[in-house]
This record gives sequence, structure tokens and C-alpha cells, in this order.
Amino acid sequence: MPLEIITLPCLSDNYAYLLHDAKSGRTALVDAPEAAPVKAALSARGWGLDAILLTHHHYDHIDGVEELRRTYGASVYGAKADAHRLPPLDHAVSVDESFDLFGEPVIVIDVSGHTIGHIAFYLPDSAAVFTADSLMALGCGRLFEGSPAMMWDSLQRLMDLPPETLVYSGHEYTQSNARFAETIEPDNPALQARVADIDAKRAKGEATVPVILQLELDTNPFLRAGTDEIKGALRLQGTDDEHVFAEIRKRKDNF
Repeated sequence: MPLEIITLPCLSDNYAYLLHDAKSGRTALVDAPEAAPVKAALSARGWGLDAILLTHHHYDHIDGVEELRRTYGASVYGAKADAHRLPPLDHAVSVDESFDLFGEPVIVIDVSGHTIGHIAFYLPDSAAVFTADSLMALGCGRLFEGSPAMMWDSLQRLMDLPPETLVYSGHEYTQSNARFAETIEPDNPALQARVADIDAKRAKGEATVPVILQLELDTNPFLRAGTDEIKGALRLQGTDDEHVFAEIRKRKDNF
């Protein structure tokens, strides 16, 4: 059976995720922005914490690790290439590696760009991918360390996943991302419908993640950099996809 996945708001706009295996009673966490909301969610459900999976080294994804490790004895997984700036790892994983989590395979995907060494965790049996600050709902992470070419390559790896995959990203940035997406492709009917749904959810205080990958492919301007529609809207016909992506990223940085 697929894992039960719980979305946990943390800090001002972060998300962490609990992954619970009902059969074994074991639980994992993807990213640890802070400890208190995680401990409260575990306590409310009577769960322990067996594993913590880290996507990248930024403080708002790792600051809760040590308190959670002390409290629950959880094993910590993270990128071998980024181990020098992550909390001490019990399991240093490499890109394209697969490891077992409660009987389910987890595939490690290189999604460098926001940071170098950023990884995503893809769980095919649960049809879920945890992308943190690489692919985000209607957006992608700012390029603090990597290049546009690096991020475009990373996004293409995620775009190749099955379209029914649910994308669990790291922040509640969707409404502001939607405002920007409308400036790139205002006549996209799928985007118009999605913006209305996002506004309705946020008005009720609801999370806008996870989101099905197919919807990202239909509406996210960063994933659509290679389409005729985006190139036409930006008057970049004949331009290669990577440079169109770089132009969209530049516009978002100045939005």
C-alpha cells in the first residue's frame, strides 16, 4: 500500500512532510524546518519518527533535525555530495541511487540549481516526489548556486516522471507564483482555472500542495519553456529551450 503522507506547515511558509507506513507503524519526515510542528503532529497521531530525509542544506529545511534526532532517534538521510554542509548523516545517498524506506523504493534525483547538491526523493509506489525548492507549485527555486542550464536539466528529469505523480514542494509560494505565471501566459485556460482554484484555497487557509505533475506541465511557465505557446508569448520563437527558461527565471527574479 502507498504511504500515508501528511503535509505540515512550518515557519512562515515552509512545508515538511510525514510519510507513515500503516503496516509497520513506522514514520519518516521529509525536511525539518523546525521541530515543534513535527513533534505536535507525531504526538497527535501516536507516531514515532524513524527517518528524516533531507533535500538540501538551507537552514529552513534542516534546523529541526538535531532536536528530532535526540527525541526520536531517527536516522538521517541526505546527499553524499552535500554532506559537508548538512547535519551529520546516518545514510549518505548518491543521485540515481535507490534505497528502501519501509519496504518502498526511494529513488534519489539530482535537482541541482537552487543549490548544488539539491536532491529530490521519488517514491514510485506512492506516486509521490518531494522536490523542496527545485520544482515548486507554479514555479521553481531561485538559482542561488546553480546556473539556468543546471536547473533546466533538473526540471527535465522531473518532467519525465509519470504525469500522475504528486509533487510535494517546500513552500507555500503558489499564489505569488500564479500572479507571475499570468504575466507569461495570460491566455492559458488551464492556468486561469488553476489561479481561481489557488485563490479559493488560500482564502480558506488551505495548502496548495501537493499538486499533480500533469497540472504543472499544463500551467507552470518554467516547465513550459520549450513549448510553442510560451516562445510565442515571449517573442522567442526559434530560441532554444534553455535560454527561454533563463529568460523566464530572470523575469521572475525581477517580478
